[in-house]
Amino acid sequence: MLKKYYFLTFLLILTLITGISCSPSPKIFIKQLKNKHYQLIVNGKPYIIKGVCYNPIPLGSNHEYDWWSDSNKPWIADGKLMKEMGINTIRLYQAHEDAKEVKQVISDLYKLYGIRTLLGDWLGFWEYPCPFYGDKKFQDKVTRQVLEMVSLYRQEPGILGWILGNENNYSCLGQVNPWSSPEVDLEPNPQKQKAMRAKIYYSFVNEISKQIHQLDPHHPVGLGNGELIGLDSANKFCQDVDFVACIIYRGKTFGNLFKSLKMTFDKPLLLAEFGADSYDAYLKKEDQNMQAFFLQSQWNQIYENLANHKNGAGNCIGGTVFEWTDEWWKHNFDNPEGWNQHDTESSWSNGSYYYDIRAAGNKNMNEEWFGIVALSPQLENGINKRLPRKAYYVIREFWKNPVLIKTQRKKIQQK
Repeated sequence: MLKKYYFLTFLLILTLITGISCSPSPKIFIKQLKNKHYQLIVNGKPYIIKGVCYNPIPLGSNHEYDWWSDSNKPWIADGKLMKEMGINTIRLYQAHEDAKEVKQVISDLYKLYGIRTLLGDWLGFWEYPCPFYGDKKFQDKVTRQVLEMVSLYRQEPGILGWILGNENNYSCLGQVNPWSSPEVDLEPNPQKQKAMRAKIYYSFVNEISKQIHQLDPHHPVGLGNGELIGLDSANKFCQDVDFVACIIYRGKTFGNLFKSLKMTFDKPLLLAEFGADSYDAYLKKEDQNMQAFFLQSQWNQIYENLANHKNGAGNCIGGTVFEWTDEWWKHNFDNPEGWNQHDTESSWSNGSYYYDIRAAGNKNMNEEWFGIVALSPQLENGINKRLPRKAYYVIREFWKNPVLIKTQRKKIQQK
C-alpha cells in the first residue's frame, strides 16, 4: 500500500511539473457493429455529429479576414448560440498559421460549451497555378503541413477528428483546379487519364492517413470528397481513411447516397457539407420557410441512416451544415464595395432545390444566404448581431425529438 501511495504521489508531482497528463487521452474511434452498421464512439458512448461549418467573417470583409485574431472573439457568442441549439461539433476547413490562436478557439468552444472540432486541411487545393498531386515535392510539402497540424493539435481535448481535402476529387476530372503529370500526359485516352489521376490522388491521401494514424491513433481521419465521384478509385487506393466526409447538395433528399456509398466504398459517412440557402431567387425575397423545409428533410434522412435505424443503411455518423452564418462577401469576393451588401443575385443552378428553380436562367442558388444564422449590420459586443433563422429553431426541435417532427412544409410555415 505504501509503495502505491509513493507511486501515485510521483505521478501527481510529474503531472504538475510537466503539465502533461500521465494517462492517455480518451480514444475517439469508429466502431462497426455486428449488423455491419457504423457508430462514432466518444468517451465510450455513441456520438452523433450535429454540427455546422464555421467561418465567422464579419460584414465588410472577405475570406482573407483573420477572425482567429479578432479581440471580440466571435466564437464565444456563436458557441453560446450553438449550445442552445444543440450543436456539438464545428467543422474548420483549415487551421490558422498561429497555433496559439487555433488552440484558443478549440479550447474555448470545448471548455465553455462542450463543442468539439473537426479540423481539416485543403491539401494544397487552392495553390496557384494548381495542385500538382503527381509531383513528389508537392506531395512532401503538403504531407509535412498536415502532419504538423496533427502534431500541434492532437492533444487538444476538443479535437474530434481530421478531414483531408474537400472537393479535391474534382481536380482529377479536370473540372476544378486541373492538374496532370508526365505519366498522365503520355496517355492519349482522356478517360484513362482521369483514372490515372484518381489513383495518384487517392493513393496520396491514403499515405497521409497512414502517417496520421501513426502519429495520432486517438482520432479518426476522414476523406473530404465531392459527391460520390471517384470513390470507386478510393475503394482501391484509399482504404486507410476511417470515414468519408461528403459534400452533397441534393435538395430535399439525399436519394440513394447512403446505399450507394455502402456498395461503392463501405466506409462510415459524414455529411460534411450540405444545406440550403434562404433566398427565393424566383420571388426575389428571403424565404426562411424554404430553407427550414430542406434542412429538416435532410436531417431526417441523416437520422434514418444512423446505426440501428430500421430500413436505413446504418453508415451515417452525422452531419455539419453549411453553414453557421451568412457570407456577404461571396458574390463579389474581389470587390470590397460589395462586402457590405447582402447580394441577391444567384450564381449557380440546382434543380433539386425546386421552389425557386424558375428564376432567370434557372440560377437559384445564392452563396450569400446559406447561414442558419443571419448577420445584422448592428454590432453587439463588437461583432455583427446574430439573428437565428427559422431553420435554427426547426433543427433544434428535430434534434430534441427526431421521431415526431415531420418534413411537411405546411407545418414549418405554421411555426
